[in-house]
Parts: sequence; C-alpha cells; structure tokens
Amino acid sequence: MAQTNEKINLEELFESLSEELPEDTDLSELSEKWQYYLKHPIDLNKTDGMELIELQFIDPLLIQRLIEHRQVSGNFINTLEIQSIAGFNTRLVSLLLPFVKVREASPLTGNKFKDVSHEFILRYGRPLEQTKGYQITDTTRSRYLGDPNRFAIRYRANLKDKIRLAINMEKDAGEPFFRDKQKLGFDFYGISLIVKSIGPIRNLVVGDYALQFGQGLSMWNGLSFGKGGLVQNTARQGIGVKQYTSLNEVNFMRGITGTLQLQRFEVTPYFSYRSIDANVVDDSAGTRVIKTIAQSGLHRTATEQRYRNAAHQMTYGLNVLWRYNRFKIGIHVNQSQLDAIRLRGAAKRQQYDFEGDVLQNISLYTNYTFRNAHLFGEYANSLDGGSAILLGSIVSLHPRLSTVVLVRNYRKNYHTFYGQGFGESGNTANEEGMYAGLTYQLARKLVWSSYMDIFRFPEAKYQADTGSVGADFFSQLSYIWYKKGQLILRYRNRLKQTNYIGQGQTESGLVNSSKQQLRIEFQYKLNTTWTIRSRAEANLFQREYEDNSLGYLFYQDVFWKPDIGKIQLNARIAYFRTDTYDNRIYAYENDVLYASGFGMYHTKGWRAYVNLRYKINPNLDIWAKYGVYYYPDKDTIGSGLEEISGNRKSEIKLQLRWQL
Repeated sequence: MAQTNEKINLEELFESLSEELPEDTDLSELSEKWQYYLKHPIDLNKTDGMELIELQFIDPLLIQRLIEHRQVSGNFINTLEIQSIAGFNTRLVSLLLPFVKVREASPLTGNKFKDVSHEFILRYGRPLEQTKGYQITDTTRSRYLGDPNRFAIRYRANLKDKIRLAINMEKDAGEPFFRDKQKLGFDFYGISLIVKSIGPIRNLVVGDYALQFGQGLSMWNGLSFGKGGLVQNTARQGIGVKQYTSLNEVNFMRGITGTLQLQRFEVTPYFSYRSIDANVVDDSAGTRVIKTIAQSGLHRTATEQRYRNAAHQMTYGLNVLWRYNRFKIGIHVNQSQLDAIRLRGAAKRQQYDFEGDVLQNISLYTNYTFRNAHLFGEYANSLDGGSAILLGSIVSLHPRLSTVVLVRNYRKNYHTFYGQGFGESGNTANEEGMYAGLTYQLARKLVWSSYMDIFRFPEAKYQADTGSVGADFFSQLSYIWYKKGQLILRYRNRLKQTNYIGQGQTESGLVNSSKQQLRIEFQYKLNTTWTIRSRAEANLFQREYEDNSLGYLFYQDVFWKPDIGKIQLNARIAYFRTDTYDNRIYAYENDVLYASGFGMYHTKGWRAYVNLRYKINPNLDIWAKYGVYYYPDKDTIGSGLEEISGNRKSEIKLQLRWQL
C-alpha cells in the first residue's frame, strides 16, 4: 500500500479506535509508532507489555493474559500461538501479528537494528485552486499573508534504540515563509531527544514531550481516542513519558522530564515552558488579560499572527506510581501558570470556565487485574473548583465474551489545561455518563461488538443553553477471512438535545434529535498483487419540528502492490450526497507516509484520489498524491477566506524519504 507495507491496513486501525476525528487531525504521532514496530517488531518473549500498550488497540486484560501465558507455558514458539489465548479473536490477531515476532529476525529481513539509523522526510503540498484569502490585496481587510504552499521537514535519528532524536519543521498553507512576521522561516519548530535506560532513569526527554497518566482526567498530551469499534479501548493505558513527534502545534510540553525507577516506585518530575496562541489585551487597569486561547495552530491572517505566541505557560508537576504484581496506584500533582489573567467567556456555556492565571490539579488513579477482570479508575480535583471521577472494569465472562463498563462524573467547575478524559464532549467537565460494551466471538471468523453510552450534561453546553441528555448506541458484526479479507456490517444511533431555533417555544428550550447510521464494508485480497475495498454508508437525521434529512456515501478503493517492482499505488473513487451539514460523513483516507487523516463528505459530489509510491533504491522513496472533490451543482465552494470560485477543489502532495 502507498503509505504502509503489505502487512497491515492502517485505515481499519484508525477507524476502530475512533469514529470521527477532525479533517486536520495529525495522526503521525501514532502512525509513526506503528511504522516503527512494523520495522522492528515487538518480541513476545521479551516484552513487559509497555510496547504493546503503545500500539493502542490491545486492552490491558489481554496484555496481562499474554504475559501470563508466557510465564505458564514458556516462551512463544510462533506468533500464531496468540490465537490460543482467550480473548484474542480472529480480528484482533490479524491486527496484532504484523507488529510482533518471537525470535531475532534474519539479517536478510532488514529488521535488525543498525547501530545508528537516520530518516529524513521532506513533504510539499498545496491546493490547486486559489481561495479568496489569497486574492485580496487590500491590506486593511482580512487576508492570507503567505502563499498556499505547505512544507514539512522531519528528521529522526536512532542509536541502538537507546537514544532517539526527532526534529520537526512545518509551514501551513497561507502562512508567511521567511518574510513579514515569519522571518525565521517555518511557523513551527519542534525538537526532542530521548535517552532510555540510564541506570535507574528509564526515560529522559529534553525538548518536546508528552505525558499520559491514569485515565487522562488530569494529564494526557497528544492523541486520545474516544468511542469506536474496539470497545475495550475505552480503558486508557497511560504510558507516562514519551517523545512528542507530532506536527500538531498544541497540547504538548516543552522542557525536560524523566522517569526514575526506585524499586516498585516510578517517579516522574517534569517542567515545561512554552508559548501559546491567545487573544491578549490590556484591561482598564493595564493588566494583561487573555480573552481566548487559540487551538488551531494556524497563523495565516493578521489576527492569527497577533495571537501567535502572545502568552506563555509554565507547567511543572510530579507523578509517583507504585506497582505491586497486578496492582498499580499513582498520584499526580501539577501547577500551570499563565503570564496573563485568563477571563471566562460571556456565553451561558462558559459561565463555569476557568478564570485566573494559576491552575492546580491533583489526581489519584489506580488499576488492578484479578483473574478475568481488570478494574481501573481515576479521581481528579482542580483546587480552584470541582472534581472529576471515572471508574470502570473490563471483565471476561467467557473465553469468547468480554464486557466493559465505565461510569464518569465530571463536575461543571472542574478545570484542567491538559485533561482528555473519556466522554461525549472533549473538555472533561459538565458531564455524567455510563458506558457499557461487549465483544462476543460468535464463531471463529465472526465477531460482534456493541456498546451503549448514556450521558447527561447538567449545565449549558455548545448548542444547548440548558442541561441536556443523550445516548449513543453502536453495534458491529465482522466476518474475517484470515489474511484474505473481511465483511463488516455496522449500525449506530446517536440521540441528543439541542437548542430549538424555530418559531414558537418548547418547554425546555431544547428539541430531540437522532442520527442513525448504517454501514456495510467489504475488503478482499484478490491475489498477492491486488486488494479491493468497497463501502456503502447511509444516515438518517431527525430533529423535532424539522423535516428528516438523508446522507449517503459509496466508495471503491483499489490497492496494487506487485511482488516485484518499485511502484505501489492505491486509489479511491467516491460518490456522496448529504441533505444537510448534520448528515456529513467522515471516512479515513490513505495518504503519503505519516500524513493520513479523515476526510469529510458533505453536500453532493464526487471524491477521487490516487497515492503513488516509487522506491528508487533501498534507502530512497518518493510518494505522490493527487486528490479532488467535484461538486457538479455548485458555483462556489467553501466560505469566507476559504471560498473557491468553481465546482472543484483539489490538492497535490509530494514526499521524499531518505533512510540511512
């Protein structure tokens, strides 16, 4: 495949972890980790489980079973032996096998570590149609200050898997480049150095890093996934300290941290000081205040440039974790200080937001595996306000049946800068809910996954000016041909309450809405060269006092990878039609290496793209992508500065990778 090797399909992994992610989400943080373990598989006879946690799609109960199987039965003889472990169904085994091994690879396979390895990537991309933001010449109006070209440079160095250096540089479309307010060139520079196993120090990171502790209520940097087809993934598995290698320009630390191993204790102090984007003004008393904190990472217009690095945030804290056999308990404390006073917004939904310049958090988290059950939870408190609690369990009721139950209660005045707790909303506040899911292996090749999530927002939230309730129902049936293909049938229904904007008035000011989705997908490997994937998806959106609306999507993917030769490619052709924005459909799209993402299919039109990889020699690869949206009934596409005259929106990407 054009952005990975023949062993694994990253689309299935991403869509299993989370149903919907924004179009601009940078998934490279995880795809880079997957690519690393595809090249250097995890040895099942040596791992303590931490590498398996990094894969993100194996729940802690199964990891514990795998380690116990090795302890009782001796070392693995073959990777296929994991099929005999209870809970490892055909689907999960097919996902895991490419990432693991049971013995040292032959030198001929290329999997053996070099003393020093280097990887250099240069990426270029741009839209082919000019948007309105580039056409405005009046300097008094809002406009894009730079050109539409996008550049990214990534460099990685690895010394015997003990020392890793990561350098990122990026310029987004519309941002100035080596001129105006961007005289240093790239808009984003990131560098991090990690050193592993220095005496009692497990990981020492200088530069950009991420922290992931407990269930993410108080501290969770980087990617976090919500509800998806892998229902047991709702149990977070914090890995502590890690390098931050993503191109996302928010939600990371910049400074120094490390984990000190002291017998059963793991002690992780950290310090971070970094600039943040914000609307900073002086109030009537001359005090600097922050009206809003920007999270887009874009600096294309004069306003976005004014927000760029306008404030600074200093964060420091300590995490202490104690392990005893299958039991873990940890405590985490931190303080974040801004160099200006943050003001809460005036909207009803913002009345309980954080206000001030110092925020302190403390949390206590634990997990325990006992026989066929994994129990987990976290309690967090913001010392200026409220609390948040999450409790859950994964229980294997039968070798073929596994369940997960999770309850959460995030108070309206709980505040955190870095928390990403599981939930329907993304701010770990003002939410109560209960999630229950199961995975049942009906037969060797047939797996049924289902969940129900019922939630409540006690106070106002986005699009609901009073307390509201909702529910989310999901069910999926998967039939897998091992190494050949799979057939998936999926149904989902989401119920919510939103503000009533029509004539008249409702008793609560809210109306009920429902979005039902049905998907069928078929993937099959025709031979060693050709693989096909087809999907049909439809949804029905219903809201009180409004007409029903429909949306549907059909696409066909083709993957071509010959046994010999230097070229690989994949392509998609899709037709979609949605009556309203509420009917929009998201689908993962293949891209150049490390640049995958979710595309949004909205209104009526066609989508097509083709990815090409050309291997010049064992050390040098070139990727290219061309993608286009075609809207036959439109004269303009988009709005504001992103408006395009015409009915076509297309882009190109070129990428070069050099490995030594």
